[in-house]
Amino acid sequence: MIASSLITDIVPPILFNESCEKALIWMDEFKVAHLPVVKGTEYIGLVSDDLILDSNDTDIAVGELNLISHRPFVFEHQHVYEVMKVMSDLNITVIPILDSNEQYLGLTTTQHIMKAITNMASIEQDGSVIVIEMNQNDYSMAQLAQLIEGNDAKILSSYVTSSTDSTVIEVTLKLNKKEIGGVLQTLYRYEFNVKETYAGNKYEEDMKDRFDMLIKYLDM
Repeated sequence: MIASSLITDIVPPILFNESCEKALIWMDEFKVAHLPVVKGTEYIGLVSDDLILDSNDTDIAVGELNLISHRPFVFEHQHVYEVMKVMSDLNITVIPILDSNEQYLGLTTTQHIMKAITNMASIEQDGSVIVIEMNQNDYSMAQLAQLIEGNDAKILSSYVTSSTDSTVIEVTLKLNKKEIGGVLQTLYRYEFNVKETYAGNKYEEDMKDRFDMLIKYLDM
Protein backbone atom coordinates (compact mmCIF):
# COMPACT_ATOMS: atom_id res chain seq x y z
CA MET A 1 0.00 0.00 0.00
CA ILE A 2 1.49 3.33 -1.09
CA ALA A 3 0.76 6.93 -0.15
CA SER A 4 -1.33 7.74 -3.23
CA SER A 5 -3.85 5.06 -2.23
CA LEU A 6 -4.25 6.72 1.18
CA ILE A 7 -5.44 10.10 -0.11
CA THR A 8 -8.74 11.16 1.45
CA ASP A 9 -10.99 14.15 0.77
CA ILE A 10 -12.34 14.18 4.33
CA VAL A 11 -10.03 17.08 5.21
CA PRO A 12 -9.45 19.83 2.60
CA PRO A 13 -6.31 21.95 2.27
CA ILE A 14 -6.53 25.67 2.97
CA LEU A 15 -5.59 28.31 0.40
CA PHE A 16 -2.61 30.54 1.15
CA ASN A 17 -4.78 33.70 1.02
CA GLU A 18 -7.43 32.43 3.42
CA SER A 19 -7.45 33.60 7.02
CA CYS A 20 -5.88 31.93 10.01
CA GLU A 21 -9.27 32.17 11.70
CA LYS A 22 -10.80 30.02 8.96
CA ALA A 23 -7.96 27.53 9.37
CA LEU A 24 -8.69 27.19 13.09
CA ILE A 25 -12.41 26.72 12.39
CA TRP A 26 -11.64 23.96 9.89
CA MET A 27 -9.22 22.26 12.28
CA ASP A 28 -11.90 22.18 14.94
CA GLU A 29 -14.52 20.94 12.46
CA PHE A 30 -12.37 18.15 11.05
CA LYS A 31 -10.73 17.24 14.39
CA VAL A 32 -7.13 17.78 13.24
CA ALA A 33 -4.34 20.05 14.46
CA HIS A 34 -2.78 20.71 11.04
CA LEU A 35 -3.78 21.74 7.51
CA PRO A 36 -1.80 21.87 4.26
CA VAL A 37 -1.47 25.36 2.80
CA VAL A 38 -1.67 25.42 -1.00
CA LYS A 39 -1.52 27.87 -3.90
CA GLY A 40 -3.14 26.04 -6.77
CA THR A 41 -1.22 22.75 -6.84
CA GLU A 42 1.82 24.30 -5.15
CA TYR A 43 2.32 23.06 -1.60
CA ILE A 44 3.39 25.98 0.63
CA GLY A 45 3.63 24.29 4.01
CA LEU A 46 1.77 22.76 6.91
CA VAL A 47 0.03 25.14 9.29
CA SER A 48 -0.76 24.07 12.85
CA ASP A 49 -3.11 25.45 15.47
CA ASP A 50 -0.11 26.18 17.70
CA LEU A 51 1.61 28.19 14.95
CA ILE A 52 -1.51 30.30 14.43
CA LEU A 53 -2.06 30.88 18.14
CA ASP A 54 1.59 31.84 18.58
CA SER A 55 1.17 34.53 15.92
CA ASN A 56 -1.48 36.30 18.04
CA ASP A 57 -3.30 37.40 14.89
CA THR A 58 -6.02 35.22 13.43
CA ASP A 59 -7.02 37.83 10.85
CA ILE A 60 -3.91 37.47 8.70
CA ALA A 61 -3.73 35.01 5.80
CA VAL A 62 -2.11 31.67 6.53
CA GLY A 63 0.36 32.39 3.73
CA GLU A 64 1.78 35.25 5.81
CA LEU A 65 2.98 32.83 8.49
CA ASN A 66 6.56 31.58 8.38
CA LEU A 67 6.06 28.10 6.96
CA ILE A 68 9.60 27.60 5.63
CA SER A 69 10.48 25.13 8.38
CA HIS A 70 6.98 23.64 8.41
CA ARG A 71 6.88 21.75 5.11
CA PRO A 72 6.65 18.02 5.82
CA PHE A 73 5.30 15.75 3.08
CA VAL A 74 5.61 12.31 1.53
CA PHE A 75 5.79 11.34 -2.13
CA GLU A 76 2.94 9.43 -3.73
CA HIS A 77 5.03 6.26 -4.19
CA GLN A 78 6.15 5.90 -0.54
CA HIS A 79 4.92 2.91 1.46
CA VAL A 80 2.29 3.29 4.16
CA TYR A 81 4.85 2.38 6.85
CA GLU A 82 7.09 5.26 5.73
CA VAL A 83 4.07 7.58 5.86
CA MET A 84 3.28 6.46 9.41
CA LYS A 85 6.90 6.94 10.50
CA VAL A 86 7.00 10.53 9.18
CA MET A 87 3.75 11.38 10.94
CA SER A 88 4.88 9.76 14.18
CA ASP A 89 8.36 11.35 14.12
CA LEU A 90 6.92 14.83 13.46
CA ASN A 91 3.87 14.38 15.67
CA ILE A 92 1.42 15.61 13.01
CA THR A 93 -2.22 14.70 12.41
CA VAL A 94 -2.21 15.03 8.60
CA ILE A 95 0.49 14.57 5.97
CA PRO A 96 0.44 16.14 2.47
CA ILE A 97 1.11 13.76 -0.44
CA LEU A 98 3.02 15.14 -3.44
CA ASP A 99 3.91 13.89 -6.90
CA SER A 100 7.47 13.58 -8.22
CA ASN A 101 7.44 17.30 -9.13
CA GLU A 102 6.40 18.19 -5.57
CA GLN A 103 2.92 19.23 -6.69
CA TYR A 104 0.12 18.75 -4.18
CA LEU A 105 -2.07 15.69 -4.76
CA GLY A 106 -3.94 15.46 -1.48
CA LEU A 107 -3.48 14.40 2.12
CA THR A 108 -4.11 11.60 4.54
CA THR A 109 -4.83 11.54 8.26
CA THR A 110 -3.85 9.29 11.15
CA GLN A 111 -7.41 7.99 11.43
CA HIS A 112 -7.62 7.20 7.71
CA ILE A 113 -4.27 5.38 7.79
CA MET A 114 -5.33 3.25 10.73
CA LYS A 115 -8.52 2.24 8.92
CA ALA A 116 -6.48 1.30 5.85
CA ILE A 117 -4.03 -0.71 7.98
CA THR A 118 -6.95 -2.51 9.62
CA ASN A 119 -8.24 -3.57 6.20
CA MET A 120 -4.77 -4.49 4.97
CA ALA A 121 -4.16 -6.75 7.98
CA SER A 122 -7.43 -8.63 7.42
CA ILE A 123 -8.51 -7.71 10.96
CA GLU A 124 -12.20 -7.53 10.09
CA GLN A 125 -12.24 -10.96 8.42
CA ASP A 126 -13.38 -13.99 10.38
CA GLY A 127 -10.62 -16.24 11.59
CA SER A 128 -8.06 -16.55 14.33
CA VAL A 129 -4.60 -15.34 15.28
CA ILE A 130 -1.50 -17.15 16.46
CA VAL A 131 1.50 -15.41 18.01
CA ILE A 132 4.72 -17.44 17.85
CA GLU A 133 7.89 -16.52 19.71
CA MET A 134 11.15 -17.71 18.15
CA ASN A 135 14.79 -16.93 17.55
CA GLN A 136 15.32 -14.65 14.58
CA ASN A 137 17.59 -17.20 12.88
CA ASP A 138 14.82 -19.82 13.02
CA TYR A 139 12.23 -17.68 11.26
CA SER A 140 10.95 -19.09 7.97
CA MET A 141 7.58 -17.96 6.61
CA ALA A 142 7.76 -20.70 3.98
CA GLN A 143 7.95 -23.38 6.69
CA LEU A 144 5.14 -21.83 8.72
CA ALA A 145 2.92 -21.55 5.65
CA GLN A 146 3.58 -25.18 4.74
CA LEU A 147 2.65 -26.43 8.22
CA ILE A 148 -0.48 -24.28 8.42
CA GLU A 149 -1.70 -25.08 4.91
CA GLY A 150 -1.19 -28.75 5.72
CA ASN A 151 -4.09 -28.31 8.14
CA ASP A 152 -6.39 -26.78 5.49
CA ALA A 153 -5.84 -23.23 6.76
CA LYS A 154 -4.52 -20.12 5.02
CA ILE A 155 -2.43 -17.19 6.28
CA LEU A 156 -4.38 -13.99 5.54
CA SER A 157 -1.74 -11.62 6.90
CA SER A 158 1.36 -11.59 9.07
CA TYR A 159 3.80 -9.27 10.78
CA VAL A 160 6.97 -9.61 12.80
CA THR A 161 7.77 -7.73 16.01
CA SER A 162 11.43 -7.47 17.01
CA SER A 163 13.62 -5.65 19.49
CA THR A 164 17.01 -4.07 18.84
CA ASP A 165 18.49 -5.59 22.00
CA SER A 166 17.28 -9.17 21.48
CA THR A 167 17.41 -11.90 18.82
CA VAL A 168 13.95 -13.12 19.87
CA ILE A 169 11.04 -12.12 17.60
CA GLU A 170 7.25 -12.50 17.67
CA VAL A 171 5.51 -13.65 14.51
CA THR A 172 1.80 -12.82 14.40
CA LEU A 173 -0.29 -14.79 11.91
CA LYS A 174 -3.92 -14.11 10.97
CA LEU A 175 -5.58 -17.31 9.73
CA ASN A 176 -8.84 -17.83 7.88
CA LYS A 177 -10.15 -20.48 10.33
CA LYS A 178 -11.53 -20.16 13.84
CA GLU A 179 -10.95 -23.81 14.69
CA ILE A 180 -7.16 -24.14 14.81
CA GLY A 181 -6.65 -27.15 17.08
CA GLY A 182 -4.96 -29.11 14.29
CA VAL A 183 -2.69 -26.17 13.43
CA LEU A 184 -1.61 -25.78 17.05
CA GLN A 185 -0.91 -29.49 17.43
CA THR A 186 1.33 -29.38 14.35
CA LEU A 187 3.20 -26.30 15.61
CA TYR A 188 3.72 -27.91 19.02
CA ARG A 189 4.96 -31.10 17.33
CA TYR A 190 7.60 -29.04 15.51
CA GLU A 191 8.48 -27.39 18.84
CA PHE A 192 7.28 -23.91 18.01
CA ASN A 193 6.65 -21.69 21.04
CA VAL A 194 3.03 -20.55 20.59
CA LYS A 195 2.82 -17.56 22.91
CA GLU A 196 -0.78 -16.43 22.32
CA THR A 197 -3.88 -17.40 20.36
CA TYR A 198 -7.00 -15.37 19.61
CA ALA A 199 -10.29 -16.21 17.95
CA GLY A 200 -13.41 -14.23 16.99
CA ASN A 201 -14.42 -11.26 19.11
CA LYS A 202 -11.56 -11.63 21.57
CA TYR A 203 -9.04 -10.97 18.81
CA GLU A 204 -11.03 -8.10 17.32
CA GLU A 205 -11.33 -6.41 20.72
CA ASP A 206 -7.62 -6.86 21.42
CA MET A 207 -6.61 -5.44 18.05
CA LYS A 208 -9.04 -2.53 18.44
CA ASP A 209 -7.38 -1.69 21.77
CA ARG A 210 -3.94 -1.85 20.17
CA PHE A 211 -4.95 0.38 17.26
CA ASP A 212 -6.63 2.84 19.62
CA MET A 213 -3.37 3.03 21.59
CA LEU A 214 -1.39 3.61 18.38
CA ILE A 215 -3.78 6.35 17.26
CA LYS A 216 -3.41 8.06 20.65
CA TYR A 217 0.38 7.81 20.31
CA LEU A 218 0.32 9.32 16.82
CA ASP A 219 -1.99 12.09 18.03
CA MET A 220 0.21 13.04 21.01
